[in-house]
Amino acid sequence: MAKLNVLKEIAAVFLKLGLFAFGGPAAHIAMMEEEIVSRRGWMSRQHFLDLIGATNLIPGPNSTEMTMHCGYERGGRLGLFVAGFCFIFPAVCITLFLAWIYVEYGSLPEIQPLISGILPAVLVIIAAAILKLGKKAFKNLELIVVGIVVLVASLLGVNEIIALLLGGLLGGLYFYFKSSTNRLAGVAPILPIFLSSTIVAKLSTAKIFWTFLKVGSILYGSGYVLFAYLDAELVSNGWLSRPDLMEAIGIGQFTPGPVLSTATFIGYQLGGFWGALAATTGIFLPSFIFVWILNPLIPKMQRSRLLRGFLDSVNVAAVAVMIAVLILMTRETLVDIQSMVIVAICGILFFGFKRVNSVMVIITGLILGYLFYLFQ
Repeated sequence: MAKLNVLKEIAAVFLKLGLFAFGGPAAHIAMMEEEIVSRRGWMSRQHFLDLIGATNLIPGPNSTEMTMHCGYERGGRLGLFVAGFCFIFPAVCITLFLAWIYVEYGSLPEIQPLISGILPAVLVIIAAAILKLGKKAFKNLELIVVGIVVLVASLLGVNEIIALLLGGLLGGLYFYFKSSTNRLAGVAPILPIFLSSTIVAKLSTAKIFWTFLKVGSILYGSGYVLFAYLDAELVSNGWLSRPDLMEAIGIGQFTPGPVLSTATFIGYQLGGFWGALAATTGIFLPSFIFVWILNPLIPKMQRSRLLRGFLDSVNVAAVAVMIAVLILMTRETLVDIQSMVIVAICGILFFGFKRVNSVMVIITGLILGYLFYLFQ
């Protein structure tokens, strides 16, 4: 009975996040930190940071894998699957509905007024998470230096995964040699297995599943990186036009939850309902497997001197990347008086009133964006 109550709690938390987590991985993780660490105390902020660091080491959507880690920590293996499924489910349902509209009528409803209000609200949520996580991550001068280097590299256009891994490796080795006179044991790098593409003339549900399983197994990075993978797999093979792919990526950016719900939209275009189910299952299945394998190893990583330094450095690097994302999003979002007013109101609500949470801020931004649209 106690176990069932825990699983119900996990389901409720991640269904809510799946419905209101707009703005991409940085915003998703920010909302998760507030819900799981600050409000519910499921784990310490340090352990939450360690989970972020570990998640950055494996392929797949970071924020979705973080939900799985948090579910595992709270409810074991069943908690992992409940959390991941509940976070993904709302986005998949919304995307499936929009895909049906697109295929049936050839167009989508106007969504720009809603986006214009949500994005400034997301900036406030990311900023709050950076402040909380940064206090825990930046423990000493060396880690501050690592963070600054990764931040500068990210702003200069270095791939975020390369910046994270290099920051982690350099910091890990530095702290290991600083604190120990022992020789460094051999460390075998973990290389993702890249699967070759198979050019086919005709699609089937099985081929859709296999294509998206390959992408989910090797995908690092954001929704824009997903565009490159899908362009190579789908457009190059003549299965989808590039404008259709860009439309699908836009839908994934707009809907709450993981951007990889784009797969649902494309799968429906390629094979109807069963194609959508095959694509969705294929792209998310590797993440469940990776987290299932990795999560039990995290305590060992925390006890290892070398890996502890590596995790601390990756944690700092992850916060630095969030800062870079915030800076870039701010440049792109705060382009008019309306967006500045929305971010100011949402900031006052979030930082000025303790009972206001991230979901309330998202709803406030959505309403304000729509009101500005109506009265402009």
